[in-house]
Amino acid sequence: MDKTSDKEPTIIKKYANRRLYNTGTSTYVTLEDLADMVKAGEDFVVYDAKSSEDITRSVLTQIIFEQESKGQNLLPITFLRQLIRFYGDSIQNLIPTYLDFSIESLVREQEKFRSQMTNAFGPGAFGPGAFGTAGLSDQVRRNTEMFEQAMRMFLPFGGGRAQPSAQPAPESPAEKNDLDQLKKQLDEMQKRLDKISDKS
Repeated sequence: MDKTSDKEPTIIKKYANRRLYNTGTSTYVTLEDLADMVKAGEDFVVYDAKSSEDITRSVLTQIIFEQESKGQNLLPITFLRQLIRFYGDSIQNLIPTYLDFSIESLVREQEKFRSQMTNAFGPGAFGPGAFGTAGLSDQVRRNTEMFEQAMRMFLPFGGGRAQPSAQPAPESPAEKNDLDQLKKQLDEMQKRLDKISDKS
């Protein structure tokens, strides 16, 4: 949970010269400064100074690009390729929800996992060689199984690419029932994740 969840987010304005202005501190900031704000749990929203358009998503993406270009490779190439494939796919709209769900679970469990790995394998458990350990391999396997299960659950919503149309088709009773089923299955998945966490 963000430290500032009870406060209004800081307003950042981006000008045509690409400079970023923090209205909270009345100073110009860099992408690195914004990255530090994110790490500190400080919430912010970025607006285009001229159009007032919310461009927070693109700025956060820039921050990730900057981190990756510095050699801090967090996103596997296979993940990036698969993410690109999801654009325009029939399940595109479900991906943000699934990723939110997954990252929230990871955030909840990261400290417990970090402590368990350190106790089991020592302070170097998160070093380059950690991925060969049985404990981490088991965690990756479980995460992969959950991902595959979620993808199988989403498949009934369409097997091909989404077809463009002028207006969305009205929701049929069958589609509404499918959505209700999806909600139930997501709840069930959350319960299973909680059980796995309790066993860890």
